Amino acid sequence: QNLDRALITLNTGFADVSIGRQAIAWGSARILNPTDIIAPFTFEELDTEERIGVDAIRVQIPVGVMGEFDTGYILGEDVEFGKSAFFLRSRLDAAETDISILLLGFRENLLTGLDIARAIGGAGLWFEGAYVFANAFDDDDTDPSSRSSDPSRTQDEASFADNYLRTSIGLDYSFGEKTYGAIEYHFSQAGAKKPADYLANLNGPAYTDGAVYLMGRHYLVPALTYQMTPLITFSGQALFNVSDASIFLSPQIEYNIAQDVYVSAGAFIGIGKRPEIVTGDDGAPTQRFRSEFGGYPNIYFSSFRIYF
Repeated sequence: QNLDRALITLNTGFADVSIGRQAIAWGSARILNPTDIIAPFTFEELDTEERIGVDAIRVQIPVGVMGEFDTGYILGEDVEFGKSAFFLRSRLDAAETDISILLLGFRENLLTGLDIARAIGGAGLWFEGAYVFANAFDDDDTDPSSRSSDPSRTQDEASFADNYLRTSIGLDYSFGEKTYGAIEYHFSQAGAKKPADYLANLNGPAYTDGAVYLMGRHYLVPALTYQMTPLITFSGQALFNVSDASIFLSPQIEYNIAQDVYVSAGAFIGIGKRPEIVTGDDGAPTQRFRSEFGGYPNIYFSSFRIYF
């Protein structure tokens, strides 16, 4: 059992104050959100209707008609600063464009984020980016950038001292009443350039602290939803790792069998070069990636949902 929501909200004429366990999420990107690192969904998440709550104190202040100032503190384990987070976020509307600026401190790292979304003709356009200063609040006086450039350090040691940039840019469009399409490009500087470095790179703060899970750098994600009949809907997404030519497919079909009753089936299928076993420097066999999604297991699922 997991208690996802337990909070008290105070609504005043000046601000809304929420204290307790609540969902906190940001970002306009449809698939991969660089600024959403508090309790994010992964690509292969089966249930994305309810987000896991976190213990936080949050204050949201309306600014004008569409603007908002949002700030809060998220309590980590034992309320330790090194395991907690704080955030300052502003949102405004200018020239028919939604703009959000985020400053987030988490686990002694600092994230600066920018989110822009607007309509162009009948299409929707978005850009979401985040730059993370690793160990920005670390008490160690040693400069992280100098540690990472030390030639005596191994690639494994150097990788988790670096700052990193993540961005997503995309476009979506409704082709008539039955078909919706979207495409998104994602860049992750935290990822490794070569499949051989995937495993060693997972020791970095992007993976241990920053909720990054994709191991490469360049991704392309097309998505399609088609209403086959008024009661049957097909949807599909494909996560392409451009660097190693591997694909993670996600087809799904849903049938609305009665009012507020749905049954669906789908899969997550990894396509790419499978990992190989090689001999390490110590003579022991070890696994080496040749592509990211070639090492993913296939997942098949079905669901039955009733809303009341």
